[in-house]
Amino acid sequence: MGESGGYFPRWRLKTEGRILPDERLPAGQTMVLGLQHVVAMFGSTVLAPILMGFDPNVSILFSGISTLIFFIAVGGRVPSYLGSSFAFIGPVLVATAATAGAPNPNIAVALGGIIVAGALYALIGVIVMAAGHRWIERLMPPVLTGAIVAAIGLVLAPIAIASASGTGPDSPDGSQLSRWVAILTVAAVGLIAVYAPGMTRRLPILIGGALAYLLYLVLANGFGMGTPVDFSGVAAAAWFGLPSFTTPVFSVPAITLIAPVVVILVAENLGHIKAIGAMTDRNLDPYLGRAFIGDGVATMISGSFGGTGMTTYAENMGVMAVTRIFSTLVFLVAAAIAILLGFSPKFGALIQTIPGPVLGGLSIVVFGLIAATAGRIWVENRVDFAEPRNLITVGVALVLGAGNFKLEVAGFTLDGIGTATIGAIALYHALGWAKPGKA
Repeated sequence: MGESGGYFPRWRLKTEGRILPDERLPAGQTMVLGLQHVVAMFGSTVLAPILMGFDPNVSILFSGISTLIFFIAVGGRVPSYLGSSFAFIGPVLVATAATAGAPNPNIAVALGGIIVAGALYALIGVIVMAAGHRWIERLMPPVLTGAIVAAIGLVLAPIAIASASGTGPDSPDGSQLSRWVAILTVAAVGLIAVYAPGMTRRLPILIGGALAYLLYLVLANGFGMGTPVDFSGVAAAAWFGLPSFTTPVFSVPAITLIAPVVVILVAENLGHIKAIGAMTDRNLDPYLGRAFIGDGVATMISGSFGGTGMTTYAENMGVMAVTRIFSTLVFLVAAAIAILLGFSPKFGALIQTIPGPVLGGLSIVVFGLIAATAGRIWVENRVDFAEPRNLITVGVALVLGAGNFKLEVAGFTLDGIGTATIGAIALYHALGWAKPGKA
């Protein structure tokens, strides 16, 4: 229940200044802002399924559906767009023995793990609604969430380098063209993020990837320096139609690898709610449990049909910070546009033509940003690395992740993300058993 006394706000009309979640702009402006949020989430929401070998059309479709589910769960009071979570990439690739950026023949096995992770996520939301959210902050203080996020980025690093180098079964040494295209992709993303004017600065992945794509077309299709991009699939695809859904298969080893991702999803959503609360000068903590449930249910439904796990998107939070428009009605429009795009096979076929070196360059940036986010978490929360408990926990987690340390547990294998996540939590609390350290 909110200020209006109903489950949903009444959305008062406002035409200037900061627009809060329970306020709205005129319909035309709301439509344009909704499209802007689709553009903001597009690059990452498409990149994650491509790297995992999923159908990007399905993920785009379910990003829209997931945003609607989240909207309903929080009663339209927390502005957020849900898109493909990068936290699933490492565990999914390990669980399915797939190559980053290539079609994944074992998607069904990954989907079972994604669904279980979503169920655990929703269960945590139920517990938060019943017992409050303070226990999460005690279980996973900033020193731990930062360490786990950094470990994920480091586990993914070899995957990015392999893709950027063009290595594969037919080319174990890769190619220099691939490496140079990947480097130029990284440069394009960086230049746009730093120097581009206005809102284009918020879209470095999308615009940088597009520029690198054009460069590859010139070099490969124009000058024959590499494998040319094949557009025959785009020409043959229909403009409208159902995407390729996949039925999940539940495998205990895959579930064991993928389910620990729920720790990251909780940390991401917690940070999102706190940040939006600060930007709107509102206490959104009472909606944490419902936000977890909404995100968890969305992940379960997405995974049930072949989509990726979902999470709240920082890209869209950045758009809100720039525009100072937090109206939740804008996200209804964004969700509707994403659903329409999901029903276009031609759109999906075009996405599938993105060259491997371009994906590799984008992966270097994205995976690097995931690892670097840890530093931001530690700095903003003033984590004290003079405290041995913090220093040892983070150091161990980083090495477990970077080395992709694998451990057999009851006949199942935990990869570097699993061992870093579970190990960091266990080590941190074990070291604080007698005398809690600083977080």
